[in-house]
Amino acid sequence: MSVPPFVRELDPKNLPDLSPEVLQRAHARYVAGVNAILDSLDAPVGQTPKETIWTLNKARLYHYLPTRPPEERKPVPLLLVYALINKPFIFDLGPGRSFVEFMVGEGFDVYLVDWGVPGPEDRNTTFDDYVTEYLHRAVRKVLRHSGAAEISMLGYCLGANLALIYAALYPEVPLRNLILLTIPADFSGPPEGSMAMWLEEERLDVDKLLAAFDNVPGEMIRFWAKTLKPVENFVASYVNLYKSLDDKAFVQAWQTINRWIEDVIPFAGAAMRQFVVEYVRNNELVQGKHYVKGQRVDLSKIRASLLNVAAQFDHLVSQAQSEGIMDLVSSPDKELRVLPSTHVGMMANIRARQTLWPQFAEWLAPRSG
Repeated sequence: MSVPPFVRELDPKNLPDLSPEVLQRAHARYVAGVNAILDSLDAPVGQTPKETIWTLNKARLYHYLPTRPPEERKPVPLLLVYALINKPFIFDLGPGRSFVEFMVGEGFDVYLVDWGVPGPEDRNTTFDDYVTEYLHRAVRKVLRHSGAAEISMLGYCLGANLALIYAALYPEVPLRNLILLTIPADFSGPPEGSMAMWLEEERLDVDKLLAAFDNVPGEMIRFWAKTLKPVENFVASYVNLYKSLDDKAFVQAWQTINRWIEDVIPFAGAAMRQFVVEYVRNNELVQGKHYVKGQRVDLSKIRASLLNVAAQFDHLVSQAQSEGIMDLVSSPDKELRVLPSTHVGMMANIRARQTLWPQFAEWLAPRSG
């Protein structure tokens, strides 16, 4: 790692020779860095034009306005499903860095479900409730609004779990394509190198936690995620910003993703408990032991074309946790890809538009005609 010139000038060996100019440059750089961090907290995000077409409680369903003429659009709409503990503008960070913008430009009819921010009144909402009470209705609304006979779904992180459960519970729904990004589904292996490390029973008393809080505070979730890679998350990110303060494009990109990282929302209490106990510790999904309203979540009922994507450098979800579902689904057309990315980099990497997203579009396009 190179050292900025003014830092070398501030080496203790040079202290007797410090000049007012050196101190002035150091102070100006410090102020610029602090302002860049503060400005990130309200950096402009989610700018792709959209309309709200459905609401339920805190949830919103967005439709992104097409940019290509009808004859150039794919007939099968795409519904994006994100996790319950972050805001979904990770899909729409800003012009030139927006997955939504990219897919709309490729001719896809894009929808997104935003779960909203749970309050104390939502503490009894389970993970399964988000599937049966919200996602199921959102899919019906997409089909009605688009006039399409089939739908594609892309789930990311815990949103991929929601999409997977949905596909298994509702095999009668015309789900043509299913894309899962970094899905934490199979917890039969060791927890090291994933979020499962801080969800083990000896490390987290989930009942005690939820007795203290209605919902798990976003600040706690953010801290847990950062401590899995403390050097990268606490130090390297700010060092990279500091080194690149003169690069306006880099600073703007850093600010949008930092806003997303810092703007973590609460995890509804019952949903958190169910994910930890039933999905992670008991591994019910892949063992075929999970029931929703008396109906078994049978992954073998999934027959939609499946693209399952793991991230090679993921510190939250291991490759094994993602690939464990491949032999369980019945899709005749299924593929596992391990891409050279981090967990967040799937959407946030500054080069994802050139290196990652075209792969998703190229897989989905011929299956959306």
